[in-house]
Amino acid sequence: METQNMTENFGMPRIGDKAPAFKAVTTQGPIDFPAQYAGSWVILFSHPADFTPVCTSEFMTFAKMEEQFAQVNCKLVGLSVDGLYSHIAWLRTIKEKIEYKGMKDVEVRFPLVEDITMEVARKYGMIQPGESSTKAVRAVFVIDPKGIIRAIIYYPLSLGRNFDELYRVVVALQTADAFSVATPADWRPGDDVIVPPAGSCGVARERMEGQADMHCYDWFFCTKKLPKEQVLDAILKK
Repeated sequence: METQNMTENFGMPRIGDKAPAFKAVTTQGPIDFPAQYAGSWVILFSHPADFTPVCTSEFMTFAKMEEQFAQVNCKLVGLSVDGLYSHIAWLRTIKEKIEYKGMKDVEVRFPLVEDITMEVARKYGMIQPGESSTKAVRAVFVIDPKGIIRAIIYYPLSLGRNFDELYRVVVALQTADAFSVATPADWRPGDDVIVPPAGSCGVARERMEGQADMHCYDWFFCTKKLPKEQVLDAILKK
């Protein structure tokens, strides 16, 4: 019963839900989330603690890729249950002292949320008691321009994230929205995309086979070519 109660106290929003709203202090000033990000994609992510090595490698990587995310209209917001002054001191240390994988003098310009009360972390289910009741796990929420949660990825404390994959997720979601398609395993811009089947087997096969850029493996599995240039033209921020 005790385990059940702990689980109930640490709920989390789901894909398709509105992103839980919050106001907080950050290293870039006050934040009103997600209202002030309307019209943009956002990655809201948590890390366990400031002044820790895995988190440092992650923040350096995100900072290096910030412009790449900005080009696909995606902004970054970090969070941990540390205080604002800890955040500021840690980010200053990263810039002044840390060199990792050729990255140095790295300045983190995206906001890092102070959440010492764990209010935001609890709203987003970032506190996982089985992993830690005092630190947030490495949660990632991809939120669309309407404030809807479109993807959720969770990592344990010991595992650093794959940032190429996080970028791929954002691009794939935008591509699916722009072209009304789905993306197969390991999809990258330029790869074939999946076309949702029509209402019946016969209709689907007839519809697909009549188009040169489509290929049907069976009635339920049809793909079509979608050039990389066409994808990038649709999603890159002009």
